[in-house]
Amino acid sequence: MGIDADFLEELARLEATLRRETDSRRQGEQRSPNVGEGLTFSDYRRYTPGDDVRLIDWRVHARTDEYFIKQFEAERDLTVHILVDASASMAYGEGDADKFEFAAKVALGFAYVAAAGHDTFRVAAINDGVERLDRRRSTRGEILRLLEVLSGIEPDGRTDFRAAVESYAGTITSRSLVVVVSDFLEDPDAIEDGLAALGDSDVLLVHTVAPAERDPEATGDTIFEDPETGATHRAYFAGSTVDSYRDRLRSHVDDVAALARTLRAEHAVVDTGSEFFETFAELWRQNAERARVDPRR
Repeated sequence: MGIDADFLEELARLEATLRRETDSRRQGEQRSPNVGEGLTFSDYRRYTPGDDVRLIDWRVHARTDEYFIKQFEAERDLTVHILVDASASMAYGEGDADKFEFAAKVALGFAYVAAAGHDTFRVAAINDGVERLDRRRSTRGEILRLLEVLSGIEPDGRTDFRAAVESYAGTITSRSLVVVVSDFLEDPDAIEDGLAALGDSDVLLVHTVAPAERDPEATGDTIFEDPETGATHRAYFAGSTVDSYRDRLRSHVDDVAALARTLRAEHAVVDTGSEFFETFAELWRQNAERARVDPRR
């Protein structure tokens, strides 16, 4: 797998578009007038009767003989945790539709917009364990390094979703958005147990499905191999067998979506054959307000 460095330039253009959209949407919104710990100075406005006199800036009054109120905005201290499934089943799909490459791009996208908004990001690969990929530096330079790191990963091993996510959950110590990018080819109970360990964090499940998974090209007498276990199964893949396969895939996706609703997590199915930047922008628009991540900052 290889993600071209030009990808980050396109990502920068998309981030600028998202920032303009956010600016437009929030124009005229009332900022927090409260003062206290966890607030940051925003601007001044003229005092009007009924305002808290404690907010008057008396130094400005001494210079201008007019009363001005300090305005503040609540500071956000958000950490965006991105967990990328690096198990063997993610090494599926042709070219840009490769599931792991698409997942890596999603991870870089969320990290980039977080960094642009001065939020913290953390990135890890999961399969039968957890591997932290970032160096605790939420900078654009770190994103460039992560591009190289992710490009060098060869998906391998089995998924132990419960153990991996439970292990990672123990490292979360602040208000967080947790983005899990995976094909979720795991027992739904194990997925539910892993997600439950994330507690009160906002959670987004990005469910990757490759075009060839939806509509396999195999026909007739075919040997299928489980990429994670190596187990094989011979079947005549046609007619009712194809219909049964598609029904089971839809049912599994629906099961993951249902448990996400139960745990109040967001669930989005992405076709890895789709245009990446359009797909990522839609993911962001659907979830930015819920997690209160702001690309303006």
